[in-house]
Amino acid sequence: MTRRKSKPVSFDAMVKLFMRNYSIPNKKDVEMIMARLDRIEDLLRQTAAVVKVRRPGSGGVKTGRPKTSTATETVVEVIRRARDGIGVAEIQQKTGYAGKKIHNIIYRLDKAGRITRLRRGVYAIRS
Repeated sequence: MTRRKSKPVSFDAMVKLFMRNYSIPNKKDVEMIMARLDRIEDLLRQTAAVVKVRRPGSGGVKTGRPKTSTATETVVEVIRRARDGIGVAEIQQKTGYAGKKIHNIIYRLDKAGRITRLRRGVYAIRS
């Protein structure tokens, strides 16, 4: 029997095969990802709310994003509004946060000295 001559494999074909087998992105893949990131950044810029804040005494107008309150700030505000202290269940009802989240926030606030425990499960702002 005669042996068939095998066709030589090009270097480019070997590299493409290697890249496909090991899931290595090529230039086209990277360009597609970059285009998607550009579109996402444009959408974020379009939807970002810009608020004009007037600083007293400066006469100028400062533009910036509106301040968002954290969960800790929200819980502190709820506790501050309660005159005789407030329980975890009431905080959960007013904020809508899960019990575990509220317990963690209260633990951190108590550790930092921002709130005081009046009795079991009832907390108030430290004076």
